[in-house]
Amino acid sequence: MNWVNAILQGVMLGGIFAIAASGLSLVYGVMRIANLAHGDLMVLGGYVAAMSAISYGVPVVITIPVSMVVLGVVGWLVQRMVLDRALRLEEMTPILVTFGLSVIIPNVLVELFTNNSKPLSIGSLGTASLDLGGGLTVGWFPLITFVLAVVVLSALHVFLRRTQSGRILRATSDDPSTVRLMGVDSRRVYATATVIAFATVALAGTLYTMKQGGITPFEGRLTVLFAFEAVIIGGLGSVWGTLIGGITLGVAQAVGAEISPDLPLLVGHLVFLTVLAVRPQGILGRSSLA
Repeated sequence: MNWVNAILQGVMLGGIFAIAASGLSLVYGVMRIANLAHGDLMVLGGYVAAMSAISYGVPVVITIPVSMVVLGVVGWLVQRMVLDRALRLEEMTPILVTFGLSVIIPNVLVELFTNNSKPLSIGSLGTASLDLGGGLTVGWFPLITFVLAVVVLSALHVFLRRTQSGRILRATSDDPSTVRLMGVDSRRVYATATVIAFATVALAGTLYTMKQGGITPFEGRLTVLFAFEAVIIGGLGSVWGTLIGGITLGVAQAVGAEISPDLPLLVGHLVFLTVLAVRPQGILGRSSLA
């Protein structure tokens, strides 16, 4: 029964990975940019939430939309002021820009808030659990996180499939040259994708901070690795692939932890490498957004 419980916990853990990976997948699917600053943006989202609660007394639940709105605005500014120019230069320039952001963000956070952890407590919700019977339990917070992941990915799927803006995003992903010839402003399309990506990574960062009870500036180095692994396991550019990739990585880490406390990261990396070797395009990998 311990193994079943470990798998269940891994599925719940996959929720945070999936939310973090969704923005990464969207940016790559639309702009073909591997955002190396994704993990640091996740940490920045956690800091916005934590500091809004600490400094301004914002209720913990409200810190979620606050963080999403703030990073959404940051995303629009970054796209218009930095990435839009980088996309018109050499192919490697946008990646180098995101690498620069990944260096700048944690160092700015250290200068502003020191290297100490900034807490964001969710109180008893962090330890409360639901008894499923038969020795199986699931924490309420991981369950809420997983439900949020499904809701976010469902909303993103509906947006891409059922709305005009979403169809333009998909068309830009498939054939940006033809879309530009039809009079679509690619800058607006890219800005929309970046705002959504930054908002979702802010949600992931806030949930991660709540789960850990706090956040430090350099945790992005590890979280970006989880996001990349989840999105590659599921398939670059696939919305639902991010959920499958997140669950796969979460289960791998949980099973590794059941074997030994030293193995979660190693087992997760091994599963990632196995999927990469057997199916390089990922489980649901496609050439465009789906």
